[in-house]
Amino acid sequence: MNAQDLKNSILQRAIEGKLVPQRAEEGTARDLLAEIRAEKEKLIREKKIKKTKPLPEISDDEKPFEIPESWEWVRFEDIFEIARGGSPRPIKQFLTQSHDGINWIKIGDTEIGDKYIVSTKEKIIPKGLSKSRLVEVGDLLLTNSMSYGRPYILKTRGAIHDGWLVLSPYFEKINKEFFYYIISSPYVHNQFARTVSGAVVKNLNKDKVKKIFIPLPPLVEQYRIVARIEELQPDIDAYDKAHTELRTIEQRFPDDMKKSLLQYAIEGKLVPQRKEEGTARDLLAEIRAEKEKLIKAKKIKKTKPLPEITDDEKPFDIPDSWEWVRLEEIGSVIGGGTPKTKIIEYWDGTIPWITPADMKFIGKYAKGGKRNISSLGLQKSSAQLMPKGTVLFSSRAPIGYIAIADNDISTNQGFKSIVPFDMRCNEYIYYCLQARLNDIKHRASGTTFKEISGAEFGKTMIPFPPLAEQHRIVARIEELLPLCRQLASEPE
Repeated sequence: MNAQDLKNSILQRAIEGKLVPQRAEEGTARDLLAEIRAEKEKLIREKKIKKTKPLPEISDDEKPFEIPESWEWVRFEDIFEIARGGSPRPIKQFLTQSHDGINWIKIGDTEIGDKYIVSTKEKIIPKGLSKSRLVEVGDLLLTNSMSYGRPYILKTRGAIHDGWLVLSPYFEKINKEFFYYIISSPYVHNQFARTVSGAVVKNLNKDKVKKIFIPLPPLVEQYRIVARIEELQPDIDAYDKAHTELRTIEQRFPDDMKKSLLQYAIEGKLVPQRKEEGTARDLLAEIRAEKEKLIKAKKIKKTKPLPEITDDEKPFDIPDSWEWVRLEEIGSVIGGGTPKTKIIEYWDGTIPWITPADMKFIGKYAKGGKRNISSLGLQKSSAQLMPKGTVLFSSRAPIGYIAIADNDISTNQGFKSIVPFDMRCNEYIYYCLQARLNDIKHRASGTTFKEISGAEFGKTMIPFPPLAEQHRIVARIEELLPLCRQLASEPE
């Protein structure tokens, strides 16, 4: 149960007479109705309101629940004169900043859940009243279109447009706050929902609102009901805060669990180390030999030596069989590019080409994006063809989409991709980049938008296990990740 459900439950108990006990000395709603009707007749005689046709009596079959014997079922028209607002048009010609202007009460001056309207942002000239409706302090306003059925109590005098209904009580002694809560209840709102009309914009018709029926308690009991509701409000607020915090934890938990899982993985705590699997030093020797081979074959360029990783730079301890490395030690960092978009020959080829925007819809493996480019497009731009198995990393707009190329692929300039010298390491690198994402983002720069440069991306440090352990880590991660996703999708 959320806070709104709790509040609705309290309001339902209130309108059924179950929130406070009844007291014989407080009289009956029949006595109160007699006073209201007398006041209504007086207003009719004084020609302050018009006499209306009597509404049909509320039959026993219509009454949805039992109420105390001291209460009565009534219709809104038994208690209120109900009228619709009006709008002078064009409204801009009637707006004024003069101190003698009339408050122009708009739905935009309110917030959902507020009880009172105390001020307005705009005023209209007195002449605008001829096309609008004047409302007084103490009147109840009810939204009648769009977000219909929201009640407010006026604490200011003003004029209302045709998006409002005004409920002016015949008898000033009635407790307006009691009726505010009654109108806020699901019981009344459900009646509104059955009466609204309109295919696109739903509207509350004033004649139908007049017929809405509600339970009416004696006057003193109305005040006790309001006091009890407001006494419970701090408890509702505390429950709402606790419920919101719990939902936040529940929503964050799967993501936090994934982060913890990946962090455990790169700290060497997810699977045990095995001596027979060798060391990362052995693997790095093979990778360096492969890198030298590629340089000699002129398939990659020789790069400047990277700075050694000092003990102060290492963010956490790793197993003795592991090594800290920089990305550029274990793979080539490659950027992307975009051919001139208006040259047809550069596009509609057979080479998949992706942007960071495409990555929103890509999971672990990337086959391509919305567009392909041609071989000529590759030649005429900085876009490069990268082999299957490349680890793609969006370096801007936004930073941090990561995927593994599922075929030969190219990207726009929003990527810094890593082509591992040993492709058997690509899946571990994929998960390692996710685990080190905050560190990478922290090193981004730029004034218009943040971006991680190729040089900075290449300096990214990752903990590097022996190859067989990498494969066991990836297998364990992929065994546990579905549990995280299951938690994210489980109903409340």
